[in-house]
Amino acid sequence: MAVSRAVRDLWLRRLAAPTQRGFHLSPRPLSSSAHQASKAAPSEASDHSYESLQVTSAGTHVLHVQLNRPDKRNAMNKAFWREMVECFNKIARDSNCRAVVVSGAGKMFTSGIDLMDMASELLQPEGDDVARISWYLRDLITQYQKTFTVIEKCPKPVIAAIHGGCIGGGVDLITACDIRYCAQDAFFQVKEVDIGLAADVGTLQRLPKVIGNQSLVNELAFTARKMMADEALSSGLVSRVFSDKEAMLDAAFTLAAEVSSKSPVAVQSTKVNLLYSRDHPVDMALDYVASWNMSMLQTQDIVKSVQAAMEKKDLKSITFSKL
Repeated sequence: MAVSRAVRDLWLRRLAAPTQRGFHLSPRPLSSSAHQASKAAPSEASDHSYESLQVTSAGTHVLHVQLNRPDKRNAMNKAFWREMVECFNKIARDSNCRAVVVSGAGKMFTSGIDLMDMASELLQPEGDDVARISWYLRDLITQYQKTFTVIEKCPKPVIAAIHGGCIGGGVDLITACDIRYCAQDAFFQVKEVDIGLAADVGTLQRLPKVIGNQSLVNELAFTARKMMADEALSSGLVSRVFSDKEAMLDAAFTLAAEVSSKSPVAVQSTKVNLLYSRDHPVDMALDYVASWNMSMLQTQDIVKSVQAAMEKKDLKSITFSKL
């Protein structure tokens, strides 16, 4: 109790004292507006116009990126591989966006690569000899890898909402996302061995880290069998399963709204450090977050949050600056 009282007194002195070291306490009262998922009809997001994607505003600070080739089961054509990079690079720079939901239009999330559209690049590669053809193919593969790596590198949390089939490249896509929800009808297939190749744009690298079971990853990758929703939940591929697509999307947008109500400095810093920690030893990750927070701790978001907590106000009432 004494420690709690001392901490409270320390923050009272901080709040009452002249601001310094980058902390700027606004004299204006905190906004009382809550951040909630919008029930209004979605509006096309400005600066996002694509052939294979539809990007709409799904509430305050939330964007909805929809794979939008329902007549082709959202198969990934040439435009898709290019447009996903453009889309998420824009989202990364969008100071108004704080969370993203990715879903598929129509009856399924995605059927994977559009073999008919991609055949010329994959089966008739450019080059006069083996070395030149290999050089061309390596460059092509690395370009395709960026299509999903750009999601992982985007500092905004990305929530995948999966219904129906999530096949081949779909698994590459969702394993690059931060959170995965699915409907009861969802199934997942690492399909590449059935078309004579090893998955090469992220599944074999990310799926073992997502579910933490190398035996299961090997089984899925060697056989291309379907993993149904309940197994995806029990293995950790998804965190929640819903009765149908509508319930899943409602939950995904509610989650995105909750995330977007938090300090964008805190949330985006957390994503960056979680990813760094995944790929580095603990001591290096601790050093990284110390270097990161030596500047981020100077945000006024901390002062606003503590002030709201001490005044027993709803934390969702805080208005945070854009980032």
